[in-house]
Amino acid sequence: MLGLMCLCLLVGSTATFSVQSRFSSYSGEHGAGGGTAFSFSSEQLNGPITGLRVRENPSHVIGIQFQYGGTWGPYYGNPSGTLHEVLLHGGESITQVSGKVASYVNELIFVTSRGRLLRFGQPSGNSFNDFPLFEGTALRYVSGRFSSVIHSIGFHWGVQPGCLHCKEESP
Repeated sequence: MLGLMCLCLLVGSTATFSVQSRFSSYSGEHGAGGGTAFSFSSEQLNGPITGLRVRENPSHVIGIQFQYGGTWGPYYGNPSGTLHEVLLHGGESITQVSGKVASYVNELIFVTSRGRLLRFGQPSGNSFNDFPLFEGTALRYVSGRFSSVIHSIGFHWGVQPGCLHCKEESP
């Protein structure tokens, strides 16, 4: 009996993992690396991304923070520079991220499901364009490396979770 329960649990958890991984994508980090690793992977458990804060100096993106549901995650980067805060509308998600990198992340452009372009940093360096591989998925979390600037950044895409603390859809 115990063996049968273990087998059922194993099959059930494998099936759940299979469904989750089938709709997830990640294409790697953009940038040169270096610095200290960061990840917002555990914050995604609070719900979908509902806001972002980005700091920039005249040349680079120097810090980043995301709001999940109604809770701001940790801030990674330098506390100086110009701070920009954008809150997403109810039901809005990030569906594409483009930018430019050299030794550091110089520019980030977030595209939302409502067609908004959220641009931060300076347009210099090598271009990148990142987006989910599966229809109906959006940005779930970001990871990368930082010090006094954001050295590199990667985007993790997946199915959006439900959220108890999210803003309601505005008419």
